[in-house]
Amino acid sequence: MNILFIEDDPMNRRVVKDMLDVAGATMAEASWAEEGLGMIDAETFDVVLVDLRMPGIDGFETIRRIRGRPDAKAELPIIVVTADTAPDLWDRCIALGADDILFKPVAMDALFDSIGRVLAIRGGGMIA
Repeated sequence: MNILFIEDDPMNRRVVKDMLDVAGATMAEASWAEEGLGMIDAETFDVVLVDLRMPGIDGFETIRRIRGRPDAKAELPIIVVTADTAPDLWDRCIALGADDILFKPVAMDALFDSIGRVLAIRGGGMIA
């Protein structure tokens, strides 16, 4: 399982990486959206985790750009990881093409459940 986490906060990336290490998953890290989008161009990922509030291109635009790709990578499973609790957040993210949303601080069981659920719906692998 190869997962990309696009998140500007290094501590949040570290916490999620430690959780994924427990499951034997590999996590690539991008500190900003442009870096993450470039990594999607160059590598293959099973899931993309994306924060919404980042400097430069935010998570909403990142989702738009992934979904707007002309190749199969447009269908990458995307899970939003955010501290934002706006009432319309779920609807906005799903309308853009996100598959699920996790709220910070992320719990390990919630992370694994979300990845497993999204991959099961899309027909991909499962995380232990």
